[in-house]
Amino acid sequence: MQYPIENQSNSPSSDRAAIERSPLSRLPEDDLSLVVQFVLCSGSLKDLAKRYGVSYPTIRGRLDGLIERLRAAVEDRPRDPLAETLAGMVQRGELTATGARKVLEAAKERTQDQKGVS
Repeated sequence: MQYPIENQSNSPSSDRAAIERSPLSRLPEDDLSLVVQFVLCSGSLKDLAKRYGVSYPTIRGRLDGLIERLRAAVEDRPRDPLAETLAGMVQRGELTATGARKVLEAAKERTQDQKGVS
């Protein structure tokens, strides 16, 4: 599904409708703030980490969580509570981004194995 970069109509109501259809509209406020800051940092994770006062792996983990939530919104699928929990742990420094990815991969493999057994 594509989302128009530019609205063809000058109507404020059609502008609002386009925004409401955007997957970004389904993200929490803190994710939207991260998107804004990411753009203002010209996409530099190093600068973004500095702006938030966190390490590069922490901001990478936070961005990975945002990407997963955005993918879920684009694909119109439910949010993944495990992924969100792991993203929160990465943000708090309780788990590395690499560790979180490994847990998600293991959970996905286990789910696939269980579907194959049934």
